[in-house]
Amino acid sequence: MKAKEIRELGAEEIRRKIDDTNQEMFNLRFRHATGQLENSARLTKARKDMARLKTILKEVEK
Repeated sequence: MKAKEIRELGAEEIRRKIDDTNQEMFNLRFRHATGQLENSARLTKARKDMARLKTILKEVEK
């Protein structure tokens, strides 16, 4: 998800996206630990999306 798209969302929607991404990261880490994850780049992408979401949420809250 691009920063421009995130900035168009409201604070509550961003929080929901953070929760969804957090759940996705948990599932990806679990699958990676059990050897079921085929594309490990998804884990990196989810981590970067989470950081992007949190950064923009802080900007919106100011």
